[in-house]
Parts: sequence; structure tokens; C-alpha cells
Amino acid sequence: MADELTKKFLRRAFVKTVLRRTFALLTLAGLIYGLIAVIYATRTIYKVKMNYAVVLERFGGKREAVTDVGWHFRLPYFTRIEQEVSLMNQRLLLGGTIEPMRIISKENVALWTSAALTYRIRNLNTWAIENLDPMSLLQGDYDGIVKDILQAQAVNQLISDREGIKETIFQALKSRPINEGGPTLEQKYGIDVVSFVLKETRFGDKLVEATEDKKRRELVAEAENYAADQEASRIRKLYAAYLESIQSLQKSIGRSDGSTDLALFQFLTQQKWATAYEKNQGQQQTVVIQNTHGSPALTLPPPTAGTPAAGSGGGKNAP
Repeated sequence: MADELTKKFLRRAFVKTVLRRTFALLTLAGLIYGLIAVIYATRTIYKVKMNYAVVLERFGGKREAVTDVGWHFRLPYFTRIEQEVSLMNQRLLLGGTIEPMRIISKENVALWTSAALTYRIRNLNTWAIENLDPMSLLQGDYDGIVKDILQAQAVNQLISDREGIKETIFQALKSRPINEGGPTLEQKYGIDVVSFVLKETRFGDKLVEATEDKKRRELVAEAENYAADQEASRIRKLYAAYLESIQSLQKSIGRSDGSTDLALFQFLTQQKWATAYEKNQGQQQTVVIQNTHGSPALTLPPPTAGTPAAGSGGGKNAP
């Protein structure tokens, strides 16, 4: 009986010992994990990734750039990580947004345009140490240069000469001083301007409607001018044919000395009118005979049935 009690007691003591040790190990592991988490959260031990850099502020206010890739240690409370900077190609949008920006052209016409600058930080000391909030400063200078160049252009150039304007802006961003005698964009911020692209350049909706209406009016005017030219050409041809027929008639009735028998010419003219009258006898009520100096012979068509002959008195003898 005593042996059984002793065995039970030993088993209980063993279980308690195992539980205590397990709990102690778990507690120690939790403390170690928590300590590591606190250290990592406070970035006492920090990592510099490839194509990245860290700006570290040390005790006393000295700032330095850490570019060596790998793990690094800093003293807590005496140093702090100010910022982490990417050294890869980065994009900067016009106006800081992907939406198009409204600009005013040289002729005070409103247009919408969007653009993108690609740049890379090459001098971390200039970018992060000499400039406070360099991204905002770069955005302001970039927008100002691009808008100055775009708004100095005519509307037709902004639409048709995008390639030339794009190259002009790129050269201005890369090498032109921001102000006369001042630094360039690359010198001021320690960057390399890699590329510049005009993504969109378009009119406002109202201006597009006005342009389309203007084109429509131009097409109508062009059609009217073409019709007028055709009519003028037809009149010139008719006049030439008429003049040629007159010259042929004069040549036919002319004399050997080059003069024209005026009486014969007038007679032929009257015959022409008489023929026209004869052809339209049923509809035409009045005939106009060209007046001449004399009284040329005139041949009229014979009267129709039921019409009394000239000089008859309706069947009675003339007085």
C-alpha cells in the first residue's frame, strides 16, 4: 500500500515538474520573441535593400546616407532613421495626378494635357540632406517648367507637333536652369532625368464642338465655291460658243473687203425670231422683233385655220 502511494506521489511530482519546465520554456520563448519584435519594430536592427538607401540621423544632429546593402545596427534613442529612399527609376506625374491638367495656350484656348517624368536619384546627399521634403519641391519645379513651355505654344503646334514639344521640354528639364543663373533640375535635386512623355493633349468638349461646326461651314463654303466655279465655267463656254457662231455668221455673209452686209445680217436675225415664233405658235402670244434702222423684210408664218387673212374683212368686200 505504501509503495503505491509513493509511486503516485512521484508521478504527480514528475508531471508538475514537466509542466513547470514547459511553461518556463514557453515564457522564455515569448520573451525572446517579444524582445526581437520590439527591436525590429524600433528598427534598432534595420536592413538596407538593393537599390535603396537609408538616411540616418545620429546623436548631435549629424545626418548621413547608408547605402551598403545588408543588415545594420543603430543605437536606440541616440539615432533614428529619417527616411528610406529608392534609387530606382521613379515616375512623377504632371500635377501629381493621373488626371489631365488644364492649361491655356498662346491664343488663350483651354486644353487638357497629361505628362510623366521618369527620374533616378544619383546623389543621396543632395536629394535627402540638402532639400527638405524634396518630392514636393521637385513636383512644383517640374509642373512650372512644363506649364511655361506648353502655354507658350500655339494650339496647332500643341496638337500637330507633339514630338518637337516633347523634346523641347525634355531638354529644359535636363539642362536648362530653373531660373537665369540658377541650378538645373538635376543639379538642385541630385537626380538624373531619364525621360519625359506627353501622354495626352486634347481640346475641351465645347471647343471640339465649335471646331467641328467650323469644319462643317468650311465644307459648305467649299461646295458653294465649287458650284460657282462650275457655273462660271459653263457661262464662259456658252459665251465662247456664241461668239464663235457670230464670227462664223459674219464671215459667211461678209464681203470680200472684210465688211459685213448689215441689211442681210439684220434680215437673218429677224428670220431667226420668226422661226422661233413659228415653233411656239400655239403657246406664245407675243413676238418681239429686233428693231433696226430700216425696215427689213420679214417673213411670217401663214395664218392657221379659222384666222382671217390679212386685209380681209371677214368675208366682206373691203371698202
